[in-house]
Amino acid sequence: MKCCTCLFLFVTFLKVVFLHAFNCCVVSAADGQADKQVGLRDLSEPLIDHSEGQLFLSETFKIIVEEVLCKGTDVTQKVCDWKEPEELAWLLDLELRATGEPQHKLLERVKDVAKYSIKTSHPRFFNQLYGGVDYHSLAGRFLTEALNTNLFTYEVAPVFVLMENEVLRGLRQLVGWTEGDGIFCPGGSTSNMFAMNLARYQLFPEVKSRGLWGLPRLTVFTSSESHYSVKKGAAYLGIGTDNVIVVKVDDGGRMIPKDLDEKIMLAKSQGTVPFLVSCTAGTTVQGAFDPLDHIADVCEKHKLWMHVDAAWGGSVLFSKQHRHLMKGVDRANSVGWNPHKMLVAGLQCSALLLQDTTNLLRRCHSASASYLFQQDKFYDVNLDVGDKSVQCSRKVDCLKLWLMWKAVGSAGLEERVDKAFIHVRCFIFVNIAYREKESIYHQIQSNIVAPVIKERMMKQGTMMVGYQPLGNKVNFFRVIAFSPLLSKKDMDFFLDEIERLGNDL
Repeated sequence: MKCCTCLFLFVTFLKVVFLHAFNCCVVSAADGQADKQVGLRDLSEPLIDHSEGQLFLSETFKIIVEEVLCKGTDVTQKVCDWKEPEELAWLLDLELRATGEPQHKLLERVKDVAKYSIKTSHPRFFNQLYGGVDYHSLAGRFLTEALNTNLFTYEVAPVFVLMENEVLRGLRQLVGWTEGDGIFCPGGSTSNMFAMNLARYQLFPEVKSRGLWGLPRLTVFTSSESHYSVKKGAAYLGIGTDNVIVVKVDDGGRMIPKDLDEKIMLAKSQGTVPFLVSCTAGTTVQGAFDPLDHIADVCEKHKLWMHVDAAWGGSVLFSKQHRHLMKGVDRANSVGWNPHKMLVAGLQCSALLLQDTTNLLRRCHSASASYLFQQDKFYDVNLDVGDKSVQCSRKVDCLKLWLMWKAVGSAGLEERVDKAFIHVRCFIFVNIAYREKESIYHQIQSNIVAPVIKERMMKQGTMMVGYQPLGNKVNFFRVIAFSPLLSKKDMDFFLDEIERLGNDL
């Protein structure tokens, strides 16, 4: 009886609060009777017209299919329709105004956005470590956006909590772990930063409450070819970029374990506390794989956390032929892996995998917000995964990978990896042949040539490829060849087009 009385009083209280809020909204909405009627109408009817909105969405999808998925993957179409910034801003009419526009005008906007955007699914988009399209993954991305789910508690994301756990388990198995933990992160840089934070917390758990005060000088070790996010992470976490010790690499861009060992001993002799070694499996420029087994020996010797940034190269673990490149990865403490790169899962899809089984991820990052993570829920509260992340709002990034993996299986993903390696080998062979024929490659002696060729290809829209220097060598083109849409004809076109664009230089 007492509970019923309390419930009655609580409901009555809610009614009073609602009516008060309602009256305030109506009164403040207008000064006259007409405005009051508008206010009442707005509260009694939805502001969204579903039939009109769904028609707009249907027409938008037609544009996406035609402009992005048909023209955007057709080799006879341009990779980009280049415009200078001022002209592009005028064409898009970017200004936001007080009044809205009619549907037909909005559809023109959609078409313009598609037209003037870079076609990253185009077979001749060699520019970045992402590209191509997988239609099952794309369907997962559409569904993710439509559902608009926040992946932090089981009550609001039951499907995706279970799905994320299963996908992470599958990825961990490929690493070689039967147990562990993990979470999807907003990009590989965040995965690397999380790993750094976890390594520090494991060594000095008091840092979570007391901060940097009282901590010794900490040092991180990574190769000269590692991703810049290692230094960014050190800066963000208060460790400092000066405390990121750069380890030498060999001619292939791989970390030298002997130099790592020597630098760790030197750092200790100088009074610092080494705590993390960040290796790379697939460096950004040369695609090099650090010798993980030998680095693991050094980490075990000095009792350091070993993190593997496998954002680019992690997908070789699907391949029986190429997984040897990551021999020793099972000895790491953490692995960052971006399936949106070599597997073409679509941006963004970045997993941080941990060998830890002590709930370190949650202990390090949790804030135990009582309005989200109540401990007296009617289900297993361990399914509320949100406290493992520093984010509150967290997008669903597992569905795109799960649906693609379901569609083609591990065997299909293995085929993609193997095909990418075949393309690279063929490209190297043909490139050597071109050099022997005194092609334009043999004549490149200046850093000016690559930027000029890049400008010409962009303005003509024939293809896209990035360039950069390497050490004391001149600029070179960094060709990214992994899209499942890629064929030998596209690789041949790349070489012919570079020669055509630079034949007068």
